[in-house]
Amino acid sequence: MHSIQFICRDFTALSPTQLYAIWQLRNRVFIVEQQCAYLDADDKDQQAYHLMGFSISSHQLLIYTRLLPPGVGFQEMAIGRVVVHPDYRNMGLGKLLMQKSIEAIQVLYGPGPIRLGAQLYLQKFYESFGFQVCSDVYLEDGIPHVEMIWNPAS
Repeated sequence: MHSIQFICRDFTALSPTQLYAIWQLRNRVFIVEQQCAYLDADDKDQQAYHLMGFSISSHQLLIYTRLLPPGVGFQEMAIGRVVVHPDYRNMGLGKLLMQKSIEAIQVLYGPGPIRLGAQLYLQKFYESFGFQVCSDVYLEDGIPHVEMIWNPAS
């Protein structure tokens, strides 16, 4: 596994280089790889913290999540834009990213439930962290999703 340096910053503290790396990775995966034309700039980034995982050796952004306060994406705090660079999948980085995201969001916004909109094929992955499905399947940008919630007391 690669050695990862985690950096968590709010939008105003992101450097132009970090912001570009975030948008480049999100666009590479969510728009190009998944062939999904959608507006990634949804006015939530400015209200979020951004958890970035950079390779210590190459300084390349390998993993990323957006951490939203309660009331921005959902009533609960939320983890979104969960992404692993395509060249670095199946190395355990997704698991590391979710562990760090759950820890970081509770430090930032306090203990409480966390919600996310999961692509349906990743349901079992999120269940491995204690998330539970709390919605019917729905299409978002042509991709089947379910909402899932994590409760600290569970």
